[in-house]
Amino acid sequence: MSIESHRLLKHIKDKLEDLRKEQAVHLAGGGAKDFAEYRHVCGVIRGLTHAETILQDLVQRLETIDD
Repeated sequence: MSIESHRLLKHIKDKLEDLRKEQAVHLAGGGAKDFAEYRHVCGVIRGLTHAETILQDLVQRLETIDD
């Protein structure tokens, strides 16, 4: 994998992680105004976590191809 590709994937991973952490802090701080918002934010966190996992799998596959 090229250095540019690696930097791009790391940047995306970092952004996803930052977004997920922001949502978790929002919930932990009691930011959900009602149960519907709580459920929504939990879904956002779940989706971001899935996206991070998919991205990590992609990085591992690309590194395997390069070997």
